[in-house]
Amino acid sequence: MYKKIVPLQTELHAKLKLKSNNSFAFASRIHVAAIMANEFYRAASTYPIVFIEDAGKDGFMPVVLLGLKENENLFVNEEGRWDAAYVPAILRRYPFALARTAEEGQYTVCIDEESDFFSEEEGQAMFDEDGKPGEVLEKVKTYLAQLQQMEQLTRDFCATLKEHNLLAPLNMRVQKENAVQNITGAYAVNDERLSHLSDATFLELRKKNFLPLIYGHLVSITQIERLVQMRDKTTGLPKEQPHELSGEA
Repeated sequence: MYKKIVPLQTELHAKLKLKSNNSFAFASRIHVAAIMANEFYRAASTYPIVFIEDAGKDGFMPVVLLGLKENENLFVNEEGRWDAAYVPAILRRYPFALARTAEEGQYTVCIDEESDFFSEEEGQAMFDEDGKPGEVLEKVKTYLAQLQQMEQLTRDFCATLKEHNLLAPLNMRVQKENAVQNITGAYAVNDERLSHLSDATFLELRKKNFLPLIYGHLVSITQIERLVQMRDKTTGLPKEQPHELSGEA
């Protein structure tokens, strides 16, 4: 998605402007997108929410499935428009990002320097004549800070699921013509383990407001059928083509 991500610097990017660009063509080959816990309520009505291993942090992270195979995003049409009411926050932040600095707890704003969203001829100026952040950049910084706070809650949520061993491999199978396609590598909350939690642990999840997130995630898995229908519409398969969805955890 990012071609050349670099720290935003006044000296190098003083003339940079952000164009009005509603295209999501940059995400057309992204088949999964990270999602924050705060987004579960809206995302669950459109996307399957699953968990994948986050090797760098020895844990898990929630993602939404945007396609049924790598390099496939069924929600970006040929014109680059997003074909759903809700767009994951991590995609809405493009072409910006946050990166940690050498100083503990400090972050710096980064940009995709080769993004089509930037220009020196048209758009809103990133910096004013004095080299200070312009209005558009201040809004970006506020949005990125909000995402950072959301990320902390998401990490706490995933850590709790791991602590109580609630996640298990999820095997999804969808029918494609005369073959069965397996979707692997995803994890889901195990219903049986959830139902056998101690009263104290269940109360802990409720107090942290994690139960609605868990139930939203479990309900969202059925949205895999939406992806199948979208794929079939795109590839021109007959509408009566049968599909099979099964999950094991």
